[in-house]
Amino acid sequence: MIDLLTSLTAGLAPALDTSTHVTETTVSIGTPWMWAVFFCIVLVVLLIDLIFVGGGKQHRVSLKEAASWSVVWVGLALSFGAGLWWYLDTNFTRELANTKTLEYLTGYLIEKSLAVDNVFVWLMLFNFFAIPFELQKRVLTYGVLGAIILRTAMIFAGVWLIAHFHWLLYVFGLFLLFTGIKMWWMADKEIRLENNQLLNWFKRHFAITNQLHGEKFFVLENGVKMMTPLFLALIMVEISDVIFAVDSIPAIFAITSDPFIVLTSNIFAILGLRAMYFLLADMADRFTYIKYGLALVLVFIGIKMILIDIYKIPVGISLSVVALLIGGSVLLSWIKTKPQEKT
Repeated sequence: MIDLLTSLTAGLAPALDTSTHVTETTVSIGTPWMWAVFFCIVLVVLLIDLIFVGGGKQHRVSLKEAASWSVVWVGLALSFGAGLWWYLDTNFTRELANTKTLEYLTGYLIEKSLAVDNVFVWLMLFNFFAIPFELQKRVLTYGVLGAIILRTAMIFAGVWLIAHFHWLLYVFGLFLLFTGIKMWWMADKEIRLENNQLLNWFKRHFAITNQLHGEKFFVLENGVKMMTPLFLALIMVEISDVIFAVDSIPAIFAITSDPFIVLTSNIFAILGLRAMYFLLADMADRFTYIKYGLALVLVFIGIKMILIDIYKIPVGISLSVVALLIGGSVLLSWIKTKPQEKT
């Protein structure tokens, strides 16, 4: 795996080592051992979650558990960023360390912010399929694992395409601009899954049970292997992530094209997505303006990407704008939905 990742980036830029002179034109800071450390961290935390914490076992995730794991995932992501800064500052220059760490943090914030939209879609899917809370964790566990594999492939494909076809940045920029405007326009529109053509196609072409069978994805009924609504919900979760990845991955390319920064920030944001879902699921109705904030983030990033060869907006400004838009939308949402005091 490491050899594959190294070969994908080898043609893009010289790998870093203690004797390499690093310049702003360096495309990737990822060395084989850095990739190895990153994947080891991801593998270890996933195993801890699945084996020791019970990531796939049936139980209702409490608010306390979701909050605790959210702190763990965010802390892990920030610790990785601190470790990255220390390594680059120790072995290269303070300027490089500051630049790459800021890119990582900005990418992480963008991916984390855009992932909020996933939460609303997942909540809608689980409500539609009547999936109880105690079964949702199993679906999201497989969903997150699938998302890690999918996004890794999409990110390296995107890096290769941009390295060979620079003009695609403008296409991505226009796409994000259009998506942001569409998200703003559709923010208050109700999405009805019963009219979803893809969902109806699955129902027409596959044998699906009318009720859940615990954690089982497939069951035998009258000698026929049938899909349960739980597995159909998993398929829709995976498909929704493909759709959101089409938005979020181009967004981070507006910040950096370094595959190491793009992938690490993206994966760390995904790792905490399940915990964030259970943290926000019970109070999703309080985030009234979050979709407007996300729409403005996409518009801003789209404009930044379109102007990339005319004026490169500093990463620090991008980080501040994204934080302000998301923070402002959350604050306004909480103010609007604040419970009225009884008189």
